[in-house]
Amino acid sequence: MHHLAEDSLKQVWRKYFEHRDPYYRDELVKHYAYLVKITVGRIVGVVPQGLDREDLISAGTMGLIRAVDQFDPGRMVKFETYAIALIRGAVLEMLRSEDWVPRSIREKLKALDRAYIALQLQLNRPPTEEELAEALEISVEELHELQIFGARHSVLSLDEMIHGHDNDESGNFMDVLIDEDANPDAQTQERELRRLLAVSVDRLPDRERLVIALYYFEGLTFREIGAVLGVSESRVYQLHAQAVGRIRAFLSEEEFGAGGE
Repeated sequence: MHHLAEDSLKQVWRKYFEHRDPYYRDELVKHYAYLVKITVGRIVGVVPQGLDREDLISAGTMGLIRAVDQFDPGRMVKFETYAIALIRGAVLEMLRSEDWVPRSIREKLKALDRAYIALQLQLNRPPTEEELAEALEISVEELHELQIFGARHSVLSLDEMIHGHDNDESGNFMDVLIDEDANPDAQTQERELRRLLAVSVDRLPDRERLVIALYYFEGLTFREIGAVLGVSESRVYQLHAQAVGRIRAFLSEEEFGAGGE
């Protein structure tokens, strides 16, 4: 395991920022390689058929390299936090490209997403589980199973939402939130998305906001978050799914309102 002492690590970062020398980048990537293995393990318990764990490690490493290249210490975000977000995004992108979630499940998850947004707009409040299940013509138990599956496989994750929202180049949830000054000429649309995301997360109920923070910013697994909150892992899946649903509905409300002016 390639691990630099703290003083040496600071020195390598300083030299890399000064010269952008590939040698120092390699040293940093080697030092933080453990983040890739941890993140891959947290995202994928069982590697989907047709993929090799090394494929996911390679994808995660590309995310780590991007994190090293783009990191700005002036943003007051820990490098580890930033790197985990980009590693997760790269691994999820590979999983998306492999289309490893059955089409039938994908369709059900899209229907769940559409129903949540439609009911939120219709009722002017988040729908209850009973209302959501009724709209989908399934039982509340089946709704829970669907929410858990979606959260477990990150199909309804905020990274997925950002990837498909307006601009495929947006990156992932955390990257969008903190990448304030990466492009001074960034389109107004991207800046507005960043603002709306921050506002929508702030509007979440306390528990759901904590789940989002622990999962996306601290890199905890749903099981670990359950231990923090004192609830079951499946309950955390549900809280995550509800939070993503509220955020998507909030963004849709804003778009709907803007379109109607």
